[in-house]
Amino acid sequence: MAAAPVWSVDPRTGKQREQVAVEATAEEVDLAVRAAGDAASALADRTVRAAFLRTAADLLEEAEDHLVEAADAETALGPVRLTGELARTCYQLRSFADIVDEGAFLGIVIDHPDASATPPVPDLRRYKIPLGVVAVYSASNFPFAFSVPGGDTASALAAGCPVVVKAHPDHPGTSELVASVLRRAAVRHGIPEGVLGLVHGFDAGVELVGHPLVSGAGFTGSVRGGRALFDVAAARPVPIPFHGELGSLNPVVVTEAAAAERGEQIGTGLAGSMTLGVGQFCVKPGLVLAPEGAGGDRLVKSLTDAVSNTEAGVLLDHRMRDNFVAGVRERAGLPDVDAPVTPGAGGEHTVSAGFLTVPAARLAAEGAHDLLLEECFGPVTVVARYADDAEITAVLSRLPGNLTATVQLSSDEAAGRSGRGAELLAELTPLAGRVLVDGWPTGVAVAPAQHHGGPYPATTSTSTSVGGTAVERWLRPVAYQNTPEALLPPELRDANPLGLPRRYDGRLQH
Repeated sequence: MAAAPVWSVDPRTGKQREQVAVEATAEEVDLAVRAAGDAASALADRTVRAAFLRTAADLLEEAEDHLVEAADAETALGPVRLTGELARTCYQLRSFADIVDEGAFLGIVIDHPDASATPPVPDLRRYKIPLGVVAVYSASNFPFAFSVPGGDTASALAAGCPVVVKAHPDHPGTSELVASVLRRAAVRHGIPEGVLGLVHGFDAGVELVGHPLVSGAGFTGSVRGGRALFDVAAARPVPIPFHGELGSLNPVVVTEAAAAERGEQIGTGLAGSMTLGVGQFCVKPGLVLAPEGAGGDRLVKSLTDAVSNTEAGVLLDHRMRDNFVAGVRERAGLPDVDAPVTPGAGGEHTVSAGFLTVPAARLAAEGAHDLLLEECFGPVTVVARYADDAEITAVLSRLPGNLTATVQLSSDEAAGRSGRGAELLAELTPLAGRVLVDGWPTGVAVAPAQHHGGPYPATTSTSTSVGGTAVERWLRPVAYQNTPEALLPPELRDANPLGLPRRYDGRLQH
């Protein structure tokens, strides 16, 4: 049987642009994984891999015009958005290079023998080593930052792990171009091209996570797809860690005092956040608890005005468009659900932004309205009008895990002159990996303190996929006991020949 072709498709028209590859067979997946495994030793030198990451960023920047043009043709995200995303991706690669140079991620701890301890302590030296080959599953909505050169790939390479990427079918041509850039960067530093493998096809993705030489996986996508791969990873004869970002509602709570103080401003800000990128951000605010009464009415009026002025947009593919149109139609048809601005089909290839309103009491009890507590990918949000604080608590208690949770407070609440702000933070913290005050969740900064993750189904692990600590996903600790100095890795020797930060007999050394 001939291999199935992989086509680049124009989401603005739904028409095939060009064939860019064929779906990988099981044998081709095996070859890619084995080539990646063979390249692992070339990443052992931290100086080499840091230089590789920086060169990758340089070459991506050199190819910016070509890459942005290719990505726009496949995603319709627009040159401005894609140029910014590529810049973020290059910054992320360089950030991980800095982390590799610093070496703190190795977590070096050295304890010399202490016979007086109970029980006695032998000579123990601990640090972290790479897991091995990492499988990366690209996201649809970020063809650079969460795809072939994105955070999963960058952090795995920083850890010393070669990568095999399963390309997303929404941007296969862009994936091939970016992979070729990364391979050129590798070769410049004597690293085999196989350090970055690329495969296409649904079956190839399943084969990849089940391959015995794959030691970990990173995924960004749907709950259904991510959970299926997670189950495969767990059911292997040797299970592997699967770090999946699956889905998130990203609730927002607007206090009554905040709505009274600046309802119009909050409504405008919400409109900008929920329609950003045609609502295709994983941290889009999908549920907003707003008060009944005059303040909440002003918020809804402001939201209505702003969303009504939003132009129709193109989603990443027509399947997503069809799912969005069907999803909002089903939600809008529920009892007591209104649509001040009706979301749905904007044209043959586009969607129009909108939002729904519902009494919060409808969401506080199990039933058909549970659909409103599920993510709907695209430019729509649900505004649930609450009568009192008890209804806020009742709705929050029914939410699954999220990437983010946001609270909009009045100036007095934010300043601590009211206990309500602290109470709401305490309610929201168990629900999400990132809690925001008086802001909007769209926009995930690449920073050391960032956490992009959350309780299931937001993610399948407690780790982050953005920020410096993302590298920890691809490492495992190992301790050496009573090992002669001559046999120890250089990182664990007393003389510290590499000048690495470490904890030495209980004291931090830099």
